Amino acid sequence: MSTDGNQTQKAPAPSPMKDRGIDLLLDIPLEVAVEVGRSRILVRDLLQLQEGSMIELDKLAGEPLDLYVNSRLIARGEAVVVNEKFGLRLTDVVSPSERIENLG
Repeated sequence: MSTDGNQTQKAPAPSPMKDRGIDLLLDIPLEVAVEVGRSRILVRDLLQLQEGSMIELDKLAGEPLDLYVNSRLIARGEAVVVNEKFGLRLTDVVSPSERIENLG
């Protein structure tokens, strides 16, 4: 209690288990992959690939690239260059309900 007659309350101490829970999740490694496109080819064509060979992908130039986290579609975006490396600028993030639907 304070000396001016007003009561003061101490904030409850944070629960060690509650704080540890989120900290444990923050250090879980995830595999992140950006997919440019896909194609199906015959084994005979695969065996004939060499430097300079071209494989046509199922996406058109300029279409959004897909971002997967642990093999699940999370977002789409466009390729950018950041400090002389490729990056992905997200243009559309998959809603949580869509992510749940894609689990099956």
